[in-house]
Amino acid sequence: MESAEIRNKLTEMREKINSFRGSLDLDQLEEDIAEAEAKMADPSFWDDQETAQKVISENNIRKEAYDQFHQLADEVDELSIMEEMLEEEPDAEMQKELSERIQQLDEAMQNYELSMLLDGPYDHNNAIIELHPGAGGTESQDWGSMLLRMYTRWSEQHNYQVEVLDYQAGDEAGIKSVTLLIKGYNAYGYLKSEKGVHRLVRISPFDSANRRHTSFCSVDVMPELDETIDIEINPDDLKIDTYRASGAGGQHINKTESAVRITHLPTGTVVASQAQRSQLKNREQAMGMLKAKLYQLEIEKKEQEAAALRGEQMEIGWGSQIRSYVFHPYSMVKDHRTNYETGNVQAVMDGELDGFIDAYLKMKLNHE
Repeated sequence: MESAEIRNKLTEMREKINSFRGSLDLDQLEEDIAEAEAKMADPSFWDDQETAQKVISENNIRKEAYDQFHQLADEVDELSIMEEMLEEEPDAEMQKELSERIQQLDEAMQNYELSMLLDGPYDHNNAIIELHPGAGGTESQDWGSMLLRMYTRWSEQHNYQVEVLDYQAGDEAGIKSVTLLIKGYNAYGYLKSEKGVHRLVRISPFDSANRRHTSFCSVDVMPELDETIDIEINPDDLKIDTYRASGAGGQHINKTESAVRITHLPTGTVVASQAQRSQLKNREQAMGMLKAKLYQLEIEKKEQEAAALRGEQMEIGWGSQIRSYVFHPYSMVKDHRTNYETGNVQAVMDGELDGFIDAYLKMKLNHE
């Protein structure tokens, strides 16, 4: 990195730090942290464990934002001093070190900026992802398994845990449906960008005539809700079925009917869990998923009502795909909401989704 480039980059970073400072309202953040810590020091703090856990969790989020900001600001100051020293006395070794540290800091600042966009009420929660291939038999079911691998890879790259809650294998290949729980801080905030219909265009490996096929798979994303979210569900509205659990590839996890499927009759919402060994645990897991789905339905209803008031048309259905993955006759993955695209299809299928997520979050911020 040349001296002029270093100087320009540091100027850009100082401007970004000032932008972060304005967005964070550091004085208010300090006040909120001090207030929470005063509550935690109260002898009666743990009388209500549920509330106590919530206070701690929310305060940890504030402290992380506060501490990370200061770390970034201190690093910018330190690198600025190094740049001034180089101006006075050029040193090739120091310039090399400065260039490397600027690149690392640039990446850290981009990640911090992205995390600041996650300010929704449940953005910090775990995420529940459901994959449902569209019509098209083996072709679409194989596309579902490709997306399953993509989201698993992305999660692993971000040090998130992936738990398969329900897995229905395809007839010949792929999947009929899969439900995943992605565990980690901000998992829902990032992955909510993936909700919608994903379209694949490729030469089918299942077609002996090597014809081009188009396949669809819907991806549903919901936050995992904790016990503090109160969603009323009438037991009379539920149809509960049990069945034998089976894992990926169809092998049986056990020989008892431990898997649970719950249908919410008024909405037609169906959830299933087979990850746990006991029927009771699977039922609890499925009820948590049902609450998340009903919450999501309510949010979507409000969004549609707000859009109707604004005179916007909100499309729902297979025609309104959010992203296309084209393997043939050219290589391209394009998001139709943000117009963000890349020609490196393989990298995307290997879990490189951050460019799409970043573009979506910035688009949502600009629209608000």
